[in-house]
Amino acid sequence: MERIFNTIALIGKPRNPEAIQTHQNLYNWLTARNYRVLVEQRLSNDLDIPASDFHDMIAMGQQADLAIVVGGDGNMLGAARVLSRFDIAVIGVNRGNLGFLTDLDPDDFETELGEVLNGDFQPEYRFLLEAEVYRHGQLKSRNGALNECVLHPGKVAHMIEFEVYIDDKFAFSQRSDGLIVATPTGSTAYSLSAGGAILSPSINAITLVPKFPHTLSSRPLVVDGNRRIKLVVPPGNSDSLEVRCDGQVSLPVNPGDEIHIYQSPEQLHLVHPNSYNYYNVLRNKLGWSSKLF
Repeated sequence: MERIFNTIALIGKPRNPEAIQTHQNLYNWLTARNYRVLVEQRLSNDLDIPASDFHDMIAMGQQADLAIVVGGDGNMLGAARVLSRFDIAVIGVNRGNLGFLTDLDPDDFETELGEVLNGDFQPEYRFLLEAEVYRHGQLKSRNGALNECVLHPGKVAHMIEFEVYIDDKFAFSQRSDGLIVATPTGSTAYSLSAGGAILSPSINAITLVPKFPHTLSSRPLVVDGNRRIKLVVPPGNSDSLEVRCDGQVSLPVNPGDEIHIYQSPEQLHLVHPNSYNYYNVLRNKLGWSSKLF
């Protein structure tokens, strides 16, 4: 029987003893089944495997058919911004806290991972956002985000002013601590804590969630996922601002800059075990009540 996945990448969480042990267990288990295994270069000082098996993320994206990300959602977010550029499937092993994006149990991964490797899985595609900062009409910086792009003060939380345009049409101006622009994937992350709605991952939509707006009429807004969001910072603004992508990458913003946020042409290809149910994940992670009867 022809294999769906032949080369498998292990992407990890260095300096975490439990995660390192999970990497070693996965490596041993996969190589015993004659899979070619590539391991993230950051783990080269932590694992007892041949040096030739360590590679950077780009090389793994180019060569592997499946990536297994060990860690929490933060590790998955960092990997997703790179791996979405390549034709590679991704699955997560939860060694973090909540683990909305990491399905496999690190202490009992064999059965479900074995089924996935045999082609018995649920595929899912999640879109990312692109954030670009323009200064005097010139592109100064850009990055991607699987969860959200957040405009906020650079160092100290305080109120800022900006304008919001949707498809170049003025929507509203705002005085607040910032704005969260989130994907459906990110609707269960920072956006949720700020009062945003939970969006099903299959919905093609972007949500705009104000952070502590200075008006009672300001509410989260959900727009079509194909809309382009533009945030304009007034030229006279003296604050140091930034756009934060997935809470991991910072893009500096100066007075008068424009921030363009839109759906990336790249997607993250997730694979889930067949036992996966999105609403089970929500119920377990968010503490929803179980069935009454």
